[in-house]
Amino acid sequence: MVHMNNAWRCRHLGGPLSFVLVLGLTTSLVTAQAQWRMPEQQLEPVVAQIVTEARAHSQLKQLAHELLDVVGPRLVGTPQMKNAHDWAVAKYADWGIDARYEEFGEWRGWDRGISHIDMVYPRVKTLAGTQLAWSPTTGGKAVEGEVITLPDVKDSLAFQAWLPHVKGKYVMVSMLQPTGRPDYNWEEYGKPESVEKMKNERDSLTERWREKIAATGVSARSLPRIVEEAGAAGILECYWSREFGSNKIFGARTTKIPSLDISLEDYGVLYRLAENGHKPRIKVETDSKHLGTVPTFNTIAEIKGTEKPDEYVILSAHFDSWEGGSGATDNGTGTITMMEVARILKKVYPNPKRTILIGHWGSEEQGLNGSRAFVLDHPEIVQNTQAVFNQDNGTGRVANLSGSGFLHAYDFMGRWMAAAPREITRDIETDFPGSPSGGGSDHASFTAAGIPAFMMSSLSWGYGTITWHTNLDTYDKLIFDDLKSNVILIATLAYKASEEPALVDREKRVMPLGRDGQPGQWPVIRQPRRSGVGY
Repeated sequence: MVHMNNAWRCRHLGGPLSFVLVLGLTTSLVTAQAQWRMPEQQLEPVVAQIVTEARAHSQLKQLAHELLDVVGPRLVGTPQMKNAHDWAVAKYADWGIDARYEEFGEWRGWDRGISHIDMVYPRVKTLAGTQLAWSPTTGGKAVEGEVITLPDVKDSLAFQAWLPHVKGKYVMVSMLQPTGRPDYNWEEYGKPESVEKMKNERDSLTERWREKIAATGVSARSLPRIVEEAGAAGILECYWSREFGSNKIFGARTTKIPSLDISLEDYGVLYRLAENGHKPRIKVETDSKHLGTVPTFNTIAEIKGTEKPDEYVILSAHFDSWEGGSGATDNGTGTITMMEVARILKKVYPNPKRTILIGHWGSEEQGLNGSRAFVLDHPEIVQNTQAVFNQDNGTGRVANLSGSGFLHAYDFMGRWMAAAPREITRDIETDFPGSPSGGGSDHASFTAAGIPAFMMSSLSWGYGTITWHTNLDTYDKLIFDDLKSNVILIATLAYKASEEPALVDREKRVMPLGRDGQPGQWPVIRQPRRSGVGY
């Protein structure tokens, strides 16, 4: 209102007096604003050193290169997972931090090898695709066969009668997508009626595909194994992530024949050729290796506490990944963030009050197995843990923080966050006391044990469609400025949690009512999967 009146007077009064009046009012306004300006934040000396080290001497890019480009993806049971452990232990040793290997189970050992997939009829085309995790090998030879689609059958008897037709053929077990353009691309350029038509068509095709699978009498999960037993040459699927060039790459359900994920574009070519009677043929060579049973493990590092060495602050991030890409945002980002936090704390806060433990959990992707095993195998650590800070969902700066259902989380987390630079915390949305997570990431393993454990939830950067479990989860998707902010935040929280005079109050909230009208239950401690048999 003041600005509007001043502007009117400038336009209509004229002369030196009006100029003086306006100038005086403006000066008074600026002075008033200055008086109400938030005082400049004075960071604690340790926090100031954290900020300087994180911004001026960051090692995030080098860590990312070594982990993602050199070591690569870290599927449980693969040599790359052990290579990642050896790399991390050596890196910690360079920083003067002790690190160790902790076995908690076993898995199927597997090494990827090459994937060559070519269409050889009705024309020659090299196809974009890869074998799924733990896929069987073709034995180093190229296996040629016709590509066929699943039929529309009346019932399970008709499906069983059809099964002999798969012998020596590659069977397509995924629905043909009606479009290779993401929804946002349609919505930007398409007419509203065209967008609606596409979505209706996709919904209809999805429902018809469900009906097709249901009619066979077997589940989509069991279908590859049934087709394998009938003598198929291989399984072809396409798990499109609804983003240009992005497919989600999970595990094979076969034990004798290769299972392959094919790009949406090339899967569509094969599917249309097969459906229109052209009998396409492909030649496949995979050179994966089964390595028997191998250990599964966590990599644990720690900076020993001085005053309370038997109490802990835990930095948490899972080490393993799926391996369509290189496991960059899931969870290379969490891994290198926690390593960088540890490096900086060792440099600027070398004698923490409590022991700072860094948990690089194994086999998270198969059910939080590493962290669940740690909780059960180390009750003496867990019961004396001050707090757990976990990061797992991408490359963005922390945007949300829940109190995880701990009634007094606001009291201590509020104090700890207030010590961090305001430009990092000011946009974080908090939810106190929040609710405990029953799964999703490793903080849930500790929350179930009654330990204050917090997920550092990040801005998306297209995480769900572009990088989460996809072939595009690679180094080039990392946003290092955001990761630096996360390092500063988490290092500050860890420092303050270590300095807290006593263990914080762990009282749990009263859980809200569920759909049945009864109070919800706090998550329970769950057993890890300690064997890959049957997975």
